[in-house]
Amino acid sequence: MNATVGDRLLMHGNTVGEGDRRGEIIEVRGSDGGPPYMVRFEDGHTGLVFPGPDAVVEHA
Repeated sequence: MNATVGDRLLMHGNTVGEGDRRGEIIEVRGSDGGPPYMVRFEDGHTGLVFPGPDAVVEHA
């Protein structure tokens, strides 16, 4: 998984009733565009994310 600042991260809910989470990648901390990513989510929360297999990068 590779990303650049400005790309969007979509994390699919993995339990029943849990919705998807979407946010903008504001910092790439891994080498060559790899994780972890600092992400600002739609609800305003910012956090460091190590995306799992349920995550997709949407390139800007």
